[in-house]
Amino acid sequence: MGRKSAKIAARKGAQDKLRSQIYTKLLFEVTKAVKIGGEDPDTNFMLRVALGKCKKGNVPRDNIDRAIKKGLGSDGDGFSDVNYEGYGPGGVAVFVETSTNNVTRTIANIRYCFSRNGGNLGTPGSLQFIFDHKAIFEVLKAEMDEDEFMLDMIDVGAEDIEPEGDVFVITAEKEDFGSIQIRLEELGITPEEASLERIPTSYKSADGDILDQLYKLIDALEMDEDVIRVFTNLEDD
Repeated sequence: MGRKSAKIAARKGAQDKLRSQIYTKLLFEVTKAVKIGGEDPDTNFMLRVALGKCKKGNVPRDNIDRAIKKGLGSDGDGFSDVNYEGYGPGGVAVFVETSTNNVTRTIANIRYCFSRNGGNLGTPGSLQFIFDHKAIFEVLKAEMDEDEFMLDMIDVGAEDIEPEGDVFVITAEKEDFGSIQIRLEELGITPEEASLERIPTSYKSADGDILDQLYKLIDALEMDEDVIRVFTNLEDD
């Protein structure tokens, strides 16, 4: 193989790996949604949003079907959702969500990522006072009555409704996810995003070499095939 062909093959391999990682994260959302609300997108709001993302990402239908079966617990692959908590460089809190069929492999990889990049893996629950588990929705503003919409959302449990660009970002307790979902359906609104997120209750700043090292830790974690999402309490600039 010539040098040019080798470069092309290497680039294609990198692109394929990136595509696979994107698929993995999108399909995890499908599986999670099915576990929470069942396999019918007509009645499962979170699944409908996840399937929309898969469509935009050109995820193959066979992959989606397998993710749905996994959510129903019918494919016997032994995957489970496991969370890891720790601190990165500069004391920034790092919360890692994974889906794995081999916990021994996953924890070894996560621990290696932390130790190699100036962090420390903590014990389960060590960040319980740093992150709140919240329901987050993003809804296009379109041509709606802003005041009326906000009152509707507050009535069904929304804690905060912030305009950001062309969307409203709705934040609520995770227990109120269903009531907000139902009200949006009644209003004929399908959100751009509907998920459960880890929202920091306090923030930590970092800069210079510490910030660079923190980004390396986050990148290393996100590159792991078992990692679905990484949350931090890094203060935005």
